[in-house]
Amino acid sequence: MSDSASTPIVDEPFPLPRRWGAEETERLAAAMQQQSLFYWKGPQTEALLAAFRDIYPLQHLFPCSSGTASVHLAIAACKFKPGAEVLVPAITDMGSCIGILHQLLVPVFVDIDPRTYNVPPEKLKAAITPRTKAILAVHLTGTPVDLDAYRDIADEHDLVLIEDCAQAWGTKYGDRYTGTVGDLACWSFNDYKHLSCGDGGMVGTNDDAIGLHLGKWGDKCYNRITGIRNPDELAYNYRMSEPLSAVCTAQMGKHDAIVGPRTARGRQLNAALADVPGVLPPHIREEDTPTFYNYIFRLDLERLGCSQDEFIAALVAEGVNANSYLPDPVYRYDLFQNHNFFADTWPVREMGLTEMDYTKVVCPESEKFLNDCVQLPFNEAMTESYIAKVARAIRTVASRLLKPSA
Repeated sequence: MSDSASTPIVDEPFPLPRRWGAEETERLAAAMQQQSLFYWKGPQTEALLAAFRDIYPLQHLFPCSSGTASVHLAIAACKFKPGAEVLVPAITDMGSCIGILHQLLVPVFVDIDPRTYNVPPEKLKAAITPRTKAILAVHLTGTPVDLDAYRDIADEHDLVLIEDCAQAWGTKYGDRYTGTVGDLACWSFNDYKHLSCGDGGMVGTNDDAIGLHLGKWGDKCYNRITGIRNPDELAYNYRMSEPLSAVCTAQMGKHDAIVGPRTARGRQLNAALADVPGVLPPHIREEDTPTFYNYIFRLDLERLGCSQDEFIAALVAEGVNANSYLPDPVYRYDLFQNHNFFADTWPVREMGLTEMDYTKVVCPESEKFLNDCVQLPFNEAMTESYIAKVARAIRTVASRLLKPSA
């Protein structure tokens, strides 16, 4: 402890926002008066679509059951042939990969930039092969990828650009919201995301060729417009119900109030840590607007006389809510290492459609990142004074643990 053995620097509880209130209750109550809670033409779902388009102007939208479902629907809507490759960051949630695998496609993991934690364009371009059909752009931690470069690469190589905005509500690349540059975009209303209904998602596009049929992929391939039930392709049931749409609509009304404070507090912390020896805050372009799903910084362990775990333990002792991030890059998960995607098999490889061997994949920067990064949970209830204490605690711990020669 800095002041005494019993007084941590962060001497107040981790702040938590009240996430749902009168607005959600009012909409849920209205939904309970309806004759049906089915999504199609339901008043809550129609309100959600309108509220969503007010911020993210996408013509074709489908509200679905999760962020994972939204990515799966985007992938399915592209109708890639089995064995096609999709470029994916090595650091992402498993939900980014599930739909790729279920469509009998091949995730190709690409290493990250050490300071943005996103895939740099040059590594993306180097990973393209004749089998590559799409790029899944994950805006990790609410920091936008280099969307202009991604767009150029996709256009140059005739690839579909899909934006995974699960962690990027309200994030802007320059003056454009993430989700409005790619061919398709996906969001999550999961309980841990900025906006939430417990679990839900949204997928959208302005591409008419894809968008006019977008809904069928999440609605059993039924034609709700004509009412004809004669599926012509294998689709899924990923629909969102009216009560969830009601909560999401109310959340969309709080969009700026939720993401704005996260941006301000994240920028404050970034500035406060800019000159701390042994601490490497994330790089964010001045012209972009990050929204800090979480805050992750890295440790220069060569300058610090400690391990990642020891630094985190010291922060926790100072009252900071800190932990490590993911246990491994996605390709090191057991199912990838064992190629156990369908009952202990991987049909795509058995059919000779890929030579991918995940036991041989190495993304060194991603592996190093997970061994020296510190994650701070983040939310809109954090105050300027709270973040100032967190910054002081990080500076104090780093100073205490810095090697004498550093």
